[in-house]
Formats: sequence, structure tokens, C-alpha cells
Amino acid sequence: MRVAIYARVSTTNGQSPEMQLSDLREYASRRGWEVFAEYVDNGVSGAKESRPELNRLMADAHRRHFDVVLCWKVDRFGRSLKHLVNSLADLDSYGIAFVSLRDNLDLSTPSGRLMFQIIGAMAEFERSLIQERVRAGLRNAKIKGKILGRPPLALDCSRIARLRASGASIRTISAQLGVSASTVHKTLQQRT
Repeated sequence: MRVAIYARVSTTNGQSPEMQLSDLREYASRRGWEVFAEYVDNGVSGAKESRPELNRLMADAHRRHFDVVLCWKVDRFGRSLKHLVNSLADLDSYGIAFVSLRDNLDLSTPSGRLMFQIIGAMAEFERSLIQERVRAGLRNAKIKGKILGRPPLALDCSRIARLRASGASIRTISAQLGVSASTVHKTLQQRT
């Protein structure tokens, strides 16, 4: 099996990924895995979903260059549950297993896949709670008389009609007035 090793440290000030890498190399060797590549994000926060080496790893996963992603701990791979679940689902769809050494999480095993299902269920539950809170907040705002949504545009319909009558294109009018071309088009249609 070919393995991609991923390591990350948040700062370059006193932190080194070498401890993670040596443990991961040793584990891969014990399992008889061939290391395809090492992806190391040095001085990159885990809160960022876009990390140069993680992005490269995911691109190589998409091309199916390896069979397993091995990381030291889950929090090295992804800090947010949403990002983690989405990334693991992508890897799963490519037929690539995920192993977190320190968390004893191996998604190539039945118990590991069960754990992933539980993580996914928790992420779905978290999304549902957020949606519920947003809907409750919107209801509360309406009850208090707040006007929701974008404020209506103050359009000078007669100016739009005059500009169009003078031969200006819809794009020219929209650029001049700072509104979308579709808004200009709808305004002209309503006047006819």
C-alpha cells in the first residue's frame, strides 16, 4: 500500500514537524506501507481550511496516487468538524483510507468506519442546531419588527428610460447607475 504522510505545526517558532514525521514513518514501516510522499504544512494554523500542502495532498488523493493518508492526530489534519468530515468523505469517495496514529482511528477497518459514521452524525447534528438557531433568530427579529433582507434599491426609473431612449446599452446603464444589468432590464420591462 502507498501512504501519504501529513504533518502540520502551527508556528515555526520553536515547533518542528520532525517528531510527528518520525513517528509516522516508523508506523508506516511497521505496517509495510510504501511512503508515496510527505506533505508538511509548517507554520500554518489548523483553523485554515486552505493549507498549501493539505491542498496538494487532496489533489494527489483525487488522482489516486496513494491508498492511505496517515497523520499524527486528527487535529493536525483538520480543526473544524465540518472540514474534517468533508475531507474524510472526499478521501472515502476516492477509495483512500485515513489513519490517525495518536487517536487510534483507522478508517480502513470496520470499527474505524463506524467511528467515521458517528463523527458524520455529530457534524450533521451540529449543522441542524445551527440552522435551528438561525431560524429562531430570524423569527425573533420579525417579531421585533426588524425588516429582513437587502434594503430595496432606490432606482430612478425615468433616468433609466431616458438613457435607454438615448441609445445607451443595458450594460452601460447598469455600470453608470451601479446596478446589475438584470435590474435595468426588469425596470425597462415594467415601464412598458
